[in-house]
Amino acid sequence: MQRPEQDSVAKDDVPWWMKYAGRGLGTVGSLIAIFFGAWNCASILWASIDCLISGMWQMVAGFIVVMIEAPCCCLFIDFVQNLSDWVEKRPYWNRAAAYCLMALPPVFLCFGVSSVFGSGLIFATGVIYGLMSLGRKAPLGEMRSAATNVEVPSSSMQTALVENAQPMGFSNRPDSNV
Repeated sequence: MQRPEQDSVAKDDVPWWMKYAGRGLGTVGSLIAIFFGAWNCASILWASIDCLISGMWQMVAGFIVVMIEAPCCCLFIDFVQNLSDWVEKRPYWNRAAAYCLMALPPVFLCFGVSSVFGSGLIFATGVIYGLMSLGRKAPLGEMRSAATNVEVPSSSMQTALVENAQPMGFSNRPDSNV
């Protein structure tokens, strides 16, 4: 039986190195994204409003990711630990979707090296959490047996369509004498 607050996917099934990769890339990537977001904000000197908005979005996204992944970096804010604990209880695919969606707008608003690299690290963190949500692969023997025991049902739609095919009707052969 499942407890009310328990994930549908067990988080203990994820390799330890993948958990640390997600945390590490999330922490380092978000700090780099904050730096490059500030760099994008400096583009206001060239009257580029899109890059200013992109930089602000990237800085906010980086700050949200660092609050979730490394709450020890934000000890001066009261609710950070509660937010981090709440996110930890959620399934991995929620975090993956949030990180990937947060990383896209800065790239679309101001396409450049700083926005692609900064938001790309947040997006890569989302990809790692997406892979973590898939879980482990099956053992080799189980995958082999599943691949060799593939049955093709004879009553599939494709087979029924081919068996029920009617011969094409042709009209009488054209008379060449006329």
